[in-house]
Amino acid sequence: MRRRPSDPPAIDPADLERLLTATHSDPFAVLGMHVRPGSPQVVVRCIRPGARTVEVIERDTGKSRGALRRVRDDVFAGALAAPEGRFPYRLRVDDGEVIRDLEDAYAFAPLLGELDCYLLAEGRHWHAASRLGAHPGRLDRVDGVSFVVWAPNAQRVSVVGTFNAWDGHVHPMRLRPECGMWELFIPDVALGALYKYELRTADGQVILKSDPWAFACELPPATASRVWADLAEEWHDADWMRSRQQRQSTQAPLAIYEVHVGSWRRHPDGHQYQFDELADALIPYVLEMGFTHIELLPVNEHPFTGSWGYQPTGLLAPSARWGAPDAFRRFVDRCHVAGIGVLLDWVPAHFPADEHGLARFDGTCLYEHADPRMGYHQGWGTLVYNFGRHEVANFLIAGALHWLRHYHLDGLRVDAVASMLYLDYDRAQGEWISNRHGGRENLDAVDFLRRFNDVLREQAPDGVITIAEESTAWPGVTRPTHLGGLGFDYKWNMGWMNDTLGYMRHDPVHRRFHHDQLTFGLLYAYSEQFILPVSHDEVVHGKGSLQGRMPGDMWQRMANVRLYLAFQYTQPGRKLLFMGSEFAQDGEWNHDAELDWACLQWADHAGVQQLVRDLNRLYRERPALYLHDGDGRGFAWIDCSDHEQSVLAYRRLDDQSCKSLVVVCNFTPVPRTDYRIGAVSCGRYREILNTDASDYGGSGMGNLGGVDAQPQPAHGLPCSLVLTLPPLACVVFEAPAEST
Repeated sequence: MRRRPSDPPAIDPADLERLLTATHSDPFAVLGMHVRPGSPQVVVRCIRPGARTVEVIERDTGKSRGALRRVRDDVFAGALAAPEGRFPYRLRVDDGEVIRDLEDAYAFAPLLGELDCYLLAEGRHWHAASRLGAHPGRLDRVDGVSFVVWAPNAQRVSVVGTFNAWDGHVHPMRLRPECGMWELFIPDVALGALYKYELRTADGQVILKSDPWAFACELPPATASRVWADLAEEWHDADWMRSRQQRQSTQAPLAIYEVHVGSWRRHPDGHQYQFDELADALIPYVLEMGFTHIELLPVNEHPFTGSWGYQPTGLLAPSARWGAPDAFRRFVDRCHVAGIGVLLDWVPAHFPADEHGLARFDGTCLYEHADPRMGYHQGWGTLVYNFGRHEVANFLIAGALHWLRHYHLDGLRVDAVASMLYLDYDRAQGEWISNRHGGRENLDAVDFLRRFNDVLREQAPDGVITIAEESTAWPGVTRPTHLGGLGFDYKWNMGWMNDTLGYMRHDPVHRRFHHDQLTFGLLYAYSEQFILPVSHDEVVHGKGSLQGRMPGDMWQRMANVRLYLAFQYTQPGRKLLFMGSEFAQDGEWNHDAELDWACLQWADHAGVQQLVRDLNRLYRERPALYLHDGDGRGFAWIDCSDHEQSVLAYRRLDDQSCKSLVVVCNFTPVPRTDYRIGAVSCGRYREILNTDASDYGGSGMGNLGGVDAQPQPAHGLPCSLVLTLPPLACVVFEAPAEST
């Protein structure tokens, strides 16, 4: 194509230089097709590495409209006759080996609409996961992928990946200054393609970042994001979804099996199970054991395996360690079909400082606080989200909604809430900044958590629950937000766990001096909707396994485990048990290996497992054990003061079926005969559980199936039972119906 000397140049030299140096902040002003004002011509400019010639053709007819000339290096430009103005076009590129007709990424209109930009700037775009990130789709009858990323302080952002040789010159993005988003539709990008964002910061540094909104990631230790299609809607869990609200109400049993995907089971060669393999093995096991729910330690992508997922970089992507996103969707679907709920640990408290992640994402502290006194967790070496920034709160909440909507998850357990609530968490004096009132509460985090729970109630599917891992006495964690609470459905009772496990560590001869560690929890048991956890944190970092931290010889340790688990299941509060504890494995949890399933060849370990089966069955079948956990009507002490003999006796009450239970726990290895406790009424009390039963590995001592109450008052009640209490054991009796 020949240009007359009087024609304006096809590209301004300054624009050309900025394109060649990848410093142009507005590539759409130069690249693509542009109408020349007052002229029957259009100018087309493109960057095509490796091209020998580039020709412009009509998209519909394939007719050539003229060739572009190489301006310099990989930049081509030219003015073409076009009396009709802009027209749909493609680029016919000859690289010396093959001639291909390609779409031009700079031929498309902006991706984000005005409402998108407004809501994103306001921090209220609850469907942001469908707009940001990489989304395969069709635009103007062309297949490709839409890329959108938030980086308001970058000079330039490019999409780089396997489709452009990771060259930041090829696909610079368009800035939407009204919301700080960069966007680009790139045609013909294949599913599964790896990509990142190359950013030029305000000080001229060029950095590579993974996509915060990616649905899939490269297998660690590699760190690229992966183009993934929206999840296939192949669900078979309609019955579960219809009944979920009832199944997860405060009037329903909740027995949670806490699982780390990578170490529950492994192949003989040490390879980890994939999600489909996990479903094959875990679902039948959970059904056999009688748990109502599985809670997964975080499955989102994380660079450091030893963080167990609690230092995530891909907040919307299931880890490639265990399979593709659709495989995780199938796992959840299969759980639901089997009648098992799935909860996910979710981490909004902090994120790792890995260079490819969120840290100084656009060269500035975008997601984190700039001041390390607010933005850096000293104990964990991680960064703290800036909860007061609207876009950051939007990122976290919309990401949470993505898991709940697209994976049908039944709830989120929010990790490390205490670290969010307190500005001085894990900080010495002078290492933190007080709030505007001079206090230690993180007011932005409080507002965020309330907003999180409110939005999920409005936007998430029906029946979803949220659970707080909150280890302090912060008031109203499960109180509704309109009443001043944080709005969670449940809270882990960390105080109960710490007190009771601390008690169990004592040699039984000394337990009488620590009796209050068992009873103190009942003073606040109804201040929140509690879950009683025996969690992963209690079987790592030198603490030993649940069995290993019990005193005495092997028989006594196993008896203590059985006693403790029965105590947990008969106390007010929903239940959670970390994997391996249900059969009292010997060693503490090792995330790099599977559980010690070989323990089950021994009768005492198999006995503990059988006990947990029976406890779950008893718990699910007896409303007295769950119906009034949160309001105090389901529990009454018979005797909590026998510290000298380390015995507790209490009732669990069911005002609907009029079937109450009597529970007696002997926390010493001394068998106690003729032990009298009060009873509400006379009649036959049937022994329905005894942790000292020989089937569980116990001595077989008990009450021969039941006891008749005598008309002799005791403990302020009109009747009494005279019992045999086995050593280190819990016995449970079903009371006559009229006793309630």
